[in-house]
Amino acid sequence: MGMARAQGRPAGRSFWGRAAALAATGLLGTATAATVANAAGVGQPVPWQMDLQRPVTEVATEIYNFHHLLNWIMLVIVLFVLALLIAVVVKFNEKKNPTPSRTTHNTMLEVAWTIVPVLILVAIAIPSFRVLRTQLSDPKADLMVKVIGHAWYWSYEYPQDVGGFKFDANLLEGEDQVKSGQPKLLATDNEMVVPVNKIVKIQVTAADVMHSWAMPSFGFKIDAIPGRLNQFWFKADREGTYHGQCSELCGQRHAYMPITVKVVSEQAFQAWTAEAKTKFARTDGGAKFADAR
Repeated sequence: MGMARAQGRPAGRSFWGRAAALAATGLLGTATAATVANAAGVGQPVPWQMDLQRPVTEVATEIYNFHHLLNWIMLVIVLFVLALLIAVVVKFNEKKNPTPSRTTHNTMLEVAWTIVPVLILVAIAIPSFRVLRTQLSDPKADLMVKVIGHAWYWSYEYPQDVGGFKFDANLLEGEDQVKSGQPKLLATDNEMVVPVNKIVKIQVTAADVMHSWAMPSFGFKIDAIPGRLNQFWFKADREGTYHGQCSELCGQRHAYMPITVKVVSEQAFQAWTAEAKTKFARTDGGAKFADAR
């Protein structure tokens, strides 16, 4: 609140005020032109990463852009406050002002440092509500997958219309992990496979303690709670293998509970489901899902 109040001080009467206004205009203009081209990594963290993972869903893209907009706003505020501090040090030190002003109130200043922070919060709220609207929208699903958290692995159930099967996904370790070429502590022996450019809804629960199914490139994490069913959706627009982890402290092997999602073409997905019907256990009468569009 201290930074926001400081930004509300007079900015048009001096060189520092005009400079701060120009800086704010330029930086915010750059923020609107920001793209996801410089995001770090695709589907997994990379060494010396300084940015978020590259988003591959609409939700993740909006979160990415909102994140960088906030960074630019914070940078503008910090630079503005820094300019004010330098101006105070240079113009109002004891040598230049041996007799300091005794002014105690300034109506315009007090109005400004009340209104400007409100305007900043409104400017932040608008894109924030836009992200929430995207997250909470409920599009019709092309595929439903049930995700169940266990101590300490994940299991996945696919509905009858794609084969009605289920499987467990455990951490891939040792030589198996090395041969797979997948990152250490993020690879699983079985992957959740979904088609590209299709709306996928996941219904998440847990069999024992609380877990959290988190996928950074998809822009969400969702709690897995025993006795409760949570739901989320995504539509990946890029094929590839994406990694996440349980993000709820769930016990001794919490750090060894990775998530792997493989996004493939529609043809590859059909071929995978045909193989999965014979490879994995079938669910009696198909996996049970809560009502969802």
